Amino acid sequence: MNNHILDQLYEVLQARKNASGDSSYVASLYEKGSPKIAEKILEEAQEFIDEALLLDKNPDNPQAQNNIRSEAADLLFHIMVMLSHHDIPPNDIFDILENRAGISGHDEKNSRNK
Repeated sequence: MNNHILDQLYEVLQARKNASGDSSYVASLYEKGSPKIAEKILEEAQEFIDEALLLDKNPDNPQAQNNIRSEAADLLFHIMVMLSHHDIPPNDIFDILENRAGISGHDEKNSRNK
């Protein structure tokens, strides 16, 4: 197993598939399925965006900087829950990002639309 924190998190999330929803927050999300996980992703994305907009107004505020970091972690966590729910390991995502490295964002997006 790789020592990257996302790999470690994925292993824990996979293990939670065998847990009861009464004892594990993640297991309770799995029991409710993709719609509930998606709802949490949307909620966390909105909180992340809200913090980013607040940080725009006060970029030197240490609390605002900590808040956006925390919301980014929450969002990434819930994205990882969805990926794990569908048995998609982080390396699959890393591979896509690595393949896109050095390619213009416009060019990459246009290549997907063909």
